[in-house]
Amino acid sequence: MHHLIPAPRHHRPESGPETRLTLGPDTALRTGAGTGTAARWLRTTVGAATGLALPEAAAENPGPVVDLRITGEAGGLGAEAYRLTVSAEGVLIEGGDAAGVFWGAQTLRQLLGPDAFRRAPLNPGRAWQLGHVRIEDAPRFAWRGMMLDVARHFMPKDGVLRHLDLLAAHKLNVFHFHLTDDQGWRVDIRRHPELVRTGSWRPRSKWGHRASELWNDTPHGGYYTHDDIREIVAYAAERHITVVPEIEIPGHSQAAIAAYPELGNTDVTDTASLGVWDTWGINPHALAPTEDTLRFYEGVFEEVLELFPSRFIHVGGDECEKDEWRRSPAAQARIAELGVGDEDGLQSWFIRHFDRWLGARGRRLVGWDEILEGGLAEGATVSSWRGYAGGIAAARAGHDVIMCPEQQVYLNYREDGGPDEPVPIGYVRTLEDVYRFEPVPPELTGAEAAHVIGVQANVWTEVLENQDRVDYQLYPRLAALAEVAWSPLPASEERDFAGFDARMETHFRRLDALGVAYRPPSGPHPWQRRPGVLGRPFEGAPQPG
Repeated sequence: MHHLIPAPRHHRPESGPETRLTLGPDTALRTGAGTGTAARWLRTTVGAATGLALPEAAAENPGPVVDLRITGEAGGLGAEAYRLTVSAEGVLIEGGDAAGVFWGAQTLRQLLGPDAFRRAPLNPGRAWQLGHVRIEDAPRFAWRGMMLDVARHFMPKDGVLRHLDLLAAHKLNVFHFHLTDDQGWRVDIRRHPELVRTGSWRPRSKWGHRASELWNDTPHGGYYTHDDIREIVAYAAERHITVVPEIEIPGHSQAAIAAYPELGNTDVTDTASLGVWDTWGINPHALAPTEDTLRFYEGVFEEVLELFPSRFIHVGGDECEKDEWRRSPAAQARIAELGVGDEDGLQSWFIRHFDRWLGARGRRLVGWDEILEGGLAEGATVSSWRGYAGGIAAARAGHDVIMCPEQQVYLNYREDGGPDEPVPIGYVRTLEDVYRFEPVPPELTGAEAAHVIGVQANVWTEVLENQDRVDYQLYPRLAALAEVAWSPLPASEERDFAGFDARMETHFRRLDALGVAYRPPSGPHPWQRRPGVLGRPFEGAPQPG
């Protein structure tokens, strides 16, 4: 199977002495209508690694041709599906749509070998050989995602662009961009400039778990300008990746309250004394349930919608501590005025307001599964993170679900139980554990299961202070998640992990060529460890939620 990851649905190689195709200086590219993204990517990325210029093919090309075509349903291909054929004449990549052609091009790079993942040719002038093969492939899920938290530790724009390339290499098509939290606000909102002027910087950071006595006293922060965001979104679109922004409400909002104290519950908290939070955990402060708060965040979301064309907009909704609302006379009066019953109803009122507001503008609200509390907004999609239960409840109620349970696919959780794991957090989730993750609960009916529109890995960065630490937690496990999201695998216990693990031997060489600081199978390198920095490991098997 040429060690392809994710594994394709159908793969038929041909063998024999005359079943090799050689690509060289005379290899050209023929681009059919609508295949421009794949053509540009092949020339700039694969072309850079191989030294192949891939000029536009002439009518009678002297050498082999890489032919890109969109055939659609007439060719028996649906959305994102592709057919790749290597023969004596060249390479033919047919797609059900432009995305399908692009995913076929990603498979072609894997067929060329790990050296095709570098930025320049190791042996200029080398001829590249491919075995004759026919591959037919299509994804299992429409939403194949990874969430990156840049609020706890900011990642500069170039690092984000690099992650988009890595997602594309694994046929993942959703980048969930966690932009705001208690520890930092990361997107410029021009009508509310203090959000980045004040809210994007904190004076220091907890070093390790929140119970650690260690601090990093270097001020930390950063944010993305409107042009940064436009560049990120455009770069993602060229790779058929949707960027889904997340703006947290009504909890996880201390950075916003530090910038604009009137957003908080001023009758019970001296919000003017709050700064951007410098430690981790569940924050006690929530937004005040006022009309002014709604208008403020409508202004935020108006700019967000201008920057992000994604149909889905994530509003958080998780871990909203409600003690301030319980103690606040103003919040209690608001509960009575709105007739929402209690504090859970007040949170639901926040979410329902923005569900309607986004729906009126042609967008769909997504929230973490706490948005079920107090009643689920009519058009909401649920990110089920506390286990399967929230996703099951939402699917049974007719709502779409993205499965991302912490017990299975929180990749900031440690991969091994050994003593050298850097700042160990959570349960042990091995490469095999992730490979055996099944997103669709068996208790759902067929109609209910159809509401599970996708799967996503999440990486929270409280103890991931730089790019290498993020790499270490994501890889190689994100490769397993990619296969779960793309390939039609059998039931968890029947999956061929040994076969996947064997394919990973080649995939590690691809990651090496891409410069990914992954966790080696034998354990962390000395420079990947964090001796003496307190984590919070959970022992035993994770309990299903």
